Amino acid sequence: MGLADWFKKDVLTPPFEELHGATLFHESMKNLDTDFHKMANEALEAHDNFGIPIALREFRDLFNGIQSVTYCCGGSGDDAAARAIVKAFPHIKCTVLVDPKMMIGTKSSDDGLISYVAGDMLNFIPPAQTVVLKFVLHFLTDEDCAKILAQCRKAIPSRKDGGKVIIADIVIDYNSPGPMLEAQLLVDIGFMTMTKGRQRDENEWRQIFKNAGFTDYKLLKKFGARSVFEVYP
Repeated sequence: MGLADWFKKDVLTPPFEELHGATLFHESMKNLDTDFHKMANEALEAHDNFGIPIALREFRDLFNGIQSVTYCCGGSGDDAAARAIVKAFPHIKCTVLVDPKMMIGTKSSDDGLISYVAGDMLNFIPPAQTVVLKFVLHFLTDEDCAKILAQCRKAIPSRKDGGKVIIADIVIDYNSPGPMLEAQLLVDIGFMTMTKGRQRDENEWRQIFKNAGFTDYKLLKKFGARSVFEVYP
């Protein structure tokens, strides 16, 4: 099956899943091809965790006054960013929301600063002053992004009391230099063929925030295509 054939079909599944009967980065892919699943997830973790120390140094002010964080690590179960946050800010108590299938062997940290909760972001997010989503939403449809962010809004206090959501994700910039924009669009095509998600520009992110009931946001900084949002209830 080629993309031309897929476009003619009335299906909601991505072309990759339609062809292979498995979802990239998902347990179904592990059952189909264990070695490929391992390689893909290792590559994903390397991409997502690149630059964490730099980001925490650049955005220290982002965590001023924050006492508690819920970190949503998506389906990979990777908690490297959560561990980096509590190392950089020892006063912060962090709850990591993990896919139930990834909870095996996971335990709370000895210092009590990190605890782990099994759950589905679409249905519940543990309460905290701030929720952090790192490279989670670009795997998902606009509708699921809005549902997850609506759960985030329920989990945090008002903006006056420090409530906010921190989102690290890709933002397409059509004013980027040619090679950079080309890379962003190629990744976008890859995501649309292999997952249910896609890359988005700032206007598309703004609409998702609005659909989830948020009133304001800041696009803090861009590292190439990577960006950080601060989103307020």
